[in-house]
Order: sequence, then structure tokens, then C-alpha cells
Amino acid sequence: MGRPDAPALVALLLGAVGVGYRLVLTVLTVPASNSDEATFGLAALHIAGGHERPVFLYGQRYMGVLESYLAAPLVGWAGPSWPLLRLPLVALYAIFLWLAYRLTRRLLSPWLAVVVVGLLALGSERVVRDQLTVVGGRPEVKPAVLALLLIAVALGEDRIRHRWLATGGFGLLVGLALWSDWLIAPYLLVAAVVLVLAVPRELVGWPGVLLVAGLLVGIAPVVKDNLVAPPGQDSLSVLREVSTKEGVAPTIVDRVRGGLLEGVPLASGLCPMDGCARWAQWFGVLYPVLLVAAAGLGLVAYRRAGDHAARVRAAAVLALVVGAALTLLVYVRSPLAATDPLGNARYLSVLQISLPAVLWPLWLAAAHALRAAAGRVARLGGVTAAAVLAGLTAAAVAGTAAFLAHAPGVRAEELSARRLADTVLRSGLHEVYGDYWTCNRLIFNTGEAVACGVLDGNLTPGQNRYPAYWQRVGRADRPGYVVAVGSSAERGLRRLLGDRADAALVAEVGDSRVYHPDRAVRPWR
Repeated sequence: MGRPDAPALVALLLGAVGVGYRLVLTVLTVPASNSDEATFGLAALHIAGGHERPVFLYGQRYMGVLESYLAAPLVGWAGPSWPLLRLPLVALYAIFLWLAYRLTRRLLSPWLAVVVVGLLALGSERVVRDQLTVVGGRPEVKPAVLALLLIAVALGEDRIRHRWLATGGFGLLVGLALWSDWLIAPYLLVAAVVLVLAVPRELVGWPGVLLVAGLLVGIAPVVKDNLVAPPGQDSLSVLREVSTKEGVAPTIVDRVRGGLLEGVPLASGLCPMDGCARWAQWFGVLYPVLLVAAAGLGLVAYRRAGDHAARVRAAAVLALVVGAALTLLVYVRSPLAATDPLGNARYLSVLQISLPAVLWPLWLAAAHALRAAAGRVARLGGVTAAAVLAGLTAAAVAGTAAFLAHAPGVRAEELSARRLADTVLRSGLHEVYGDYWTCNRLIFNTGEAVACGVLDGNLTPGQNRYPAYWQRVGRADRPGYVVAVGSSAERGLRRLLGDRADAALVAEVGDSRVYHPDRAVRPWR
């Protein structure tokens, strides 16, 4: 193997910065943890202890827990730890960077691959949260798709010696990705099309058998779980219920506006979590234009391809374009694209897979303008394209800087949650009631020494993902309460306690108060 050239060395440097940045954030637990992530952490503890082998997230029978299995050896060895829970995701991010460089260089340009790595090395809060918090799906499916496309391209270029193993591995990755997150299905579909174009005849024989076998092995946990699921609790039924909430359906204009003007810039790291300024929404308007331009370039490359390998490479570029387009189409069909674009932009984080294709038209225009034979129009277009690339980079840097500016506050909130857990334990409480965003986080921070039952603001049972905790708290003689200061839950609890409320107050930590009444208080019974 020869020495790495200049693009490889620059990409390696930028990638090291990106990984190092995320390692520091992981050690500091920034972004802060939450109860959704804690549920994955608790599943990892149960897996490590040999108690359970969950297929889906507790109480959510469509989100795979592959991330829990990846973290199980670490938390099983060292106990509950947010940095150790997140460490496998840092490794997945590093693999994603490496694969993005390899695919971009193979399909398009070495220096464009460097630009892609540089942009992916940056990270606003939305971007880093999707990459580092263990909330299922996206960190593992993104490198999986890039690996699928690289396998298909290598097969089409006849660069793989063990071709049968490659097709089996392709099927296994597809199955695992489907188990982990069904939202990646559009990209899996287009990757499969590239594979068929790459080796159409081979798939009829044993490689095709191994492809199907790998797929079945990867998706076997899903199949098994759905076969034993109670009526209405299978994955398709749950997904159908989630996607058909009652209410007035937003107009298509509102959904497109929320998806493009808020979702795309947020997922691309150009905006803070609280929304995009109007100047930052330009990339959302430009994004579909770039997809169309990339599709046109891909079609031209496919038609002009002089051999089979070139056609497969062009098809892989088109797959990146179509995968992004289908993902956007599915997203804007959902009412959530309009009703809560800030909270649901995370579903567009998979668009990072298509970043090389999106930047390709800009890269070609800027590069063409540098040629001596370029005309005035071409030079003007190239300058404009270069300005867009520079603006995109500047916006991503600004998004990263804004996140870092708020990092101390995020860190303080995380430390407050840990002090709360320590305070509950020192108070001698092992069973408490709290809201959803307190409970599982508290349980994980105490290593299950404390069990927490979820109540809503009216002090009635809420979303208890793991029934065993609710049952344990329900058996306690004198359960405690952890409530937000001034919340409706605290006001309701103090009304129930009457003149004994102040005596029941044990401690106040940050925005939470801990109560330990002298008798059990369960108004819902």
C-alpha cells in the first residue's frame, strides 16, 4: 500500500479533530442525558446482567436496541456510566467519517471527500445530539448505508475477491439496519438497486441465497418478536398508530415549509436547537435544487459511462440523491414536519449520508471556473458556487460555536441531575414517583438502586416504559416524590398533604424537590 496522498492526510487530520471533539463531549456528557437515553442504558444493564434480551426499546415496539447491545459489555463491566454508554457511538461516528471519505473519493473527487469530512467534523447541538446520544437508530444506520454502497460499487468494479461473503454481508447489514431504525428504508432500497445493477447475474445463484440468508439473520430478532407480540402490539400496528394521530392535518405547504426551511438546516448543523434564523433557511430552499442538479449530473454520467464499473458508480451517486429525496418526501408527509419541526428534525439526520451528492454540483461549478477555458458565465457560476460552499461552511462553524457557547449550561444541568440522584439515595429513598423526564434518568444514575414510577402533571400514571419499576414503587409502604419546583404535580401533591407538606419536604436540588410523606400518597387508587 502506498503512502497517503495530500487529500488523505488532510481528511485524516480533519477527521481526528471531529472524533476528538466528540470524545471530549462524551466525557463531559454533553449534550445532557435524558430519560429516553436512560431507557437504552437500562436495557444495556439488563443485557449485560443476562436478565433480558430485548429486541425493541421498552414500551416502543419499533425502535431496535442495537445500541444497547453495543454498550452492554462496557456498562456491565464498569456499571452505569453515560460516557461508557455513548462510547460505541463515537466509534460509529469515526467509521461513518471514514466510509464517507472512501465513498466520496471513489465516486466523485478526492478533495470533495476532504470537504465532506470537514463539514461532518463540525457539529451543532442538533447534529451532535443525533450522533452521540443513545436514542436509537441513526448513529448505526448511517455507516451501514455507506458500507452497503461501497460493497455494491466494489462488486461492480470487480475489486472483491470473496464475492459470496460480500453479498451475505450486504444482506446482514440491511437486516440489522431495518431492525435498528425503519426510517432508513429509503436508503436501503436504493442501495439494493445499486447491488442489482452491479451483479445482476450473480444474485440468481448462491450469492443471492447468501444475500437473503444474511438479511434473515439480521432481521430475525424483529421477526421473532412480532410473532409473539400481543394483538395490536406488532411493529406495523404500533407504527400505524404513531403515524395516524387525530387532529387537524396541516396543509402540504406548512409541512414542506417546516421540513425544508427548519428541518433541513437544523439537521445540517446550520441552526441552534431553538430554531433557524431567516438567513439560515437559505440552505433549505437550495437543498432540493441541488438534489435535482445532482440527479441530472448522475444521469449524464450514467449515460456516458464507458464500462460497467462507471455505470455502477453513477448509479451509486443517483442512489444518494434518490435516498435523500425519498427521505424528505416521507418526512413532509408527516404532520409533525409542520406541527413540531424543531423537535422532529432529528429524523432528517440521515441526510448526512447524501452530503457528497448534494455538494457535487457546487464542487463541479467551482472547479470548472478555475479552468483557463472557462467563459464569463462559467466563472460567474463558479464564484457563486464557491460562495455557497463558503457560506455553508461558515454557517456550520457558527452552529458549532453556538453549541459550545451553551455547553457550560448543559454541563451544569447534567451535574444537577446527578446531585439529585445522590440526594435521593442519601435520603434513604429507594422508591419514588416522578415525571417522565426524571424517572428513568434517575434510575440509571443510581444503578437501579432507586425505582421510579412515572406520573403526569395530574398525579395519575404516565408513560411507564418498564412496568417492573412501576410495580416496585407500587409495593412500597412510603414512596417518595421527585417533582419540578412549582409544577402542577407539586401543587397537587402539596394539596393532598395539606399542613404536612412542609414536613415532607426532604431536599431541593436545582429545579426539583424531593418529598417523603409520612404515609403513602397514591390519589389514583
